This record gives sequence, structure tokens and C-alpha cells, in this order.
Amino acid sequence: MVLATVRYILSERARTHWRSRYGVIVACPCRLWARNQLKITRLKTAVVEGNFDWTFVRIETDEGIQGLGECFFAPGLTSILRSLEPLLMGEDPRDVHRLFRKLQLATSGAGSVAGIIYNAISGIEAAVWDVFGQSLGVPIYRLLGGKFRDQVRIYADCHGGEALESLDEVLRSRPPSWIRQKARHRRKDYYAPTEGEPPASPKAYRARALAMKAQGYSALKFDLDVPGTEGFDAHNRCLSNRAIDHMVNLIGAVRDAVGNEIDLAADCHWRYSASDVIKVAHALEPFRLLWLEDPVPPESVEALRAVASRVKVPIATGENLFLFEGFREILETHAVGVATPDLQKVGGLSIARQIAEFADGQTIPIAPHNISSPIGTLTSAQFCAAIPNFLLLEFHASEVPFWNDLVEGIPQPIIQKGRICLPDKPGLGVRLNEKVARKYARKGEPFFE
Repeated sequence: MVLATVRYILSERARTHWRSRYGVIVACPCRLWARNQLKITRLKTAVVEGNFDWTFVRIETDEGIQGLGECFFAPGLTSILRSLEPLLMGEDPRDVHRLFRKLQLATSGAGSVAGIIYNAISGIEAAVWDVFGQSLGVPIYRLLGGKFRDQVRIYADCHGGEALESLDEVLRSRPPSWIRQKARHRRKDYYAPTEGEPPASPKAYRARALAMKAQGYSALKFDLDVPGTEGFDAHNRCLSNRAIDHMVNLIGAVRDAVGNEIDLAADCHWRYSASDVIKVAHALEPFRLLWLEDPVPPESVEALRAVASRVKVPIATGENLFLFEGFREILETHAVGVATPDLQKVGGLSIARQIAEFADGQTIPIAPHNISSPIGTLTSAQFCAAIPNFLLLEFHASEVPFWNDLVEGIPQPIIQKGRICLPDKPGLGVRLNEKVARKYARKGEPFFE
């Protein structure tokens, strides 16, 4: 039996099957199985200006296999990535967990318990998973234990009823390079209130909801921290009755427009006090929200628990938490009803899987935060397919005209009727369209140099 198997592996028939089934350029699987090591030879980066900076990591190997990952934006991110490159040279990219630990220990002096180091490590980890999958001829979800679903359900982030502008790595508004400006760009920074901004309109919320429903989305999310919903003081986290009433009017307009068959969530972006956001949640209960996201600052677990214990709306958080340790307490104490890790900065796919498994034991679903390009989105989709307690995956770039064009090797558009069909090709299953990426590359940043 063993001899027959070896003969098959060495046969031309097996090599032909391997090429036709997986479409990869390898002589035969035995070459990959038999060799002792696959070596990393380079780490390269590129940054594309979408509605945020999309930072790509490319891992190159001595066998010609290239892996692609994406990092969540951060100040100085590509410099961090270049600093980590020497730690990877000559390493086998298939040693995913050991390489993660090596990078973690190497950056421990820089505070690697959390923070933007993990934005970089998450992108690297995704890229080595891509290499690993290609080397074996299987999709990433196979390496994560196999899939629970063929399609990943997507929710559309509708912002404040209109398209979100392009923001740099410190949330400063900039003229999008992909929109021909007909008027002077009006600066609208998202880290501070904007003077003179007209209140968000229920009419605009309604129109946006109907437009996204028409595109096939069955779940939508809207922001609550928009002009017209501020309190009397921009810094004390407190809300007036007028602000709360305006929030209710905005969400009410959406619910009236799309009906109860569309799932609806709302986002507070961690701006409010526990006592006032409880008032908001109570006022929104008739709309049967899927969740209320980031009602209080993420570092305040007690405030989060106080909100969750006193409202009927499920509370969601996680995009600003790092590693399993960042989620353990809020999951085991049920301070959240939905966990929202961001796979481009939480620490990578392995960490996210650990979080998901623990959450599943607590009967808590996972709805990953995602503001990435198709590369990060499809990486997240591979993860979402491989966990039982997946709920929804975010899509944040519906107004970026070249979003679909950034990748090749997958049917277009990538999101169809509010879902992503997983590619069954090796690794991530797609290639970056470098011609399109270079057209919208951020000036001053290396492009895979």
C-alpha cells in the first residue's frame, strides 16, 4: 500500500492532476513534501490610498511562492514592517506559530502586549498563511480546520448616510485621489468635532439604506456619532436629550425604509459615557438592533459591562482590542453580545481563531471589523468560513470605485447579493492587480521595492 502511494506521488499522472486541480506552478507535491525547508527571502510593502491606507505585505520565498497580507493602517507602519524583515530572512514561512512568537518576543521591549506592532505582525502572519496554503495547494480555510460555509455574509457600513471621505493614518481627511474634485476639499477630521457641519439627515440615512438594500445587502450599519448628535460639551462624553432624539430619528428613518427583514446595527465609536449611552440603547430598543457597537471606550471593561447588563440591545466591541488577552475578560463575563476583532490588527488568523473558539464556548458570535481592501477582506472571509460562530463580516468601501479591480482571479464583483463566495484556489486564492494598485499608490511609500 505504501509503495503504491509513493509510486503514484512520483507519477506524471499525479503531477498533472496537481497542476489542473489547483492551478499552481509546482513540479509535483512530493517536491514540497520532501524538502526540509522553504525559505523566506524578502519582505516587501506597498500602500494604496483607498478610503483608508491599505498597507500590503508581500513575503517572497526561494521557491518563487509569494504570499500577500494586509495590515490595518498606523503611523510609521511600513517602517515597522521593514524593521521586522531581518527576523524573517531564511525562515520557513510554514512555521506560522513559531514566527509569530519570534516577532512578538523581538518587539517585547517596544510594548508588544498590544498596539500597532500587531498591525504589522497581523499582515505578515496573513502573508505566511498564503504561502503555506499555496505550498500545499489548499485554501487558507483548510489550514484553519476546514469550512462551515461556502459563502460569507457581508454587512454594509453606511457611515453617516453618505460616503465616507478618504482618511490618512491619523484620521485626517484628505481629497480622495480617486475622485475628480469639482470643488475645494473641505477638511473634516474624525478625531475632533467639525465646526459648522450641518446635522446628519434622516432623509440621507433612509436613501443610503434603500440604496444598499437594492444592492442585495441584508444587513446594514450606521453611525450614531454624527453632526447633530453631540452634547453641549465636545469632550465630556455626555449627551443632551436633543442629541438622543436625533439619533432615534436617524435609526427610525432607516428601519421605516427597509423594514424588519433587514438586520440593522449602530456604531457609537466609543464616544459616550455609560449612563448616557444606556439612555440611547433604551430609546433604540423598538428598532430591534442587531447590535450597538463600541458604546464606551474599549479599555473600560467595567463601563462596558455596566451598559451590557442594563440594556436589551446586544453590545458589540473588539476592533481596538489586541490578542486573546484583550478579549478574555469581556467574553467570559459576557460584557459583550457580539465580538468584533479586526483581523488586520488583532494579531492574525491564529489569534482570531483562538478568540472565536473561546467566544463559541460562551455562545457569543463573531462579526469581524473590516475596513480593508479586497486582500484583507478575503483573508477575513477565509477565517469567517472556518469558525462555527460567525455572524457577519463588515464591508466599508462601497464608494471606492476601484475596490473590486484591486485583485484578479475571482469572479467580479467580489460581493454579490451581500455575500462573498470563497475561492477554492490555494492560499488566499487571488492575486493583487499591481497595475491598479500602483495607480492609486500613496506617494512617498515604497511599492514592493
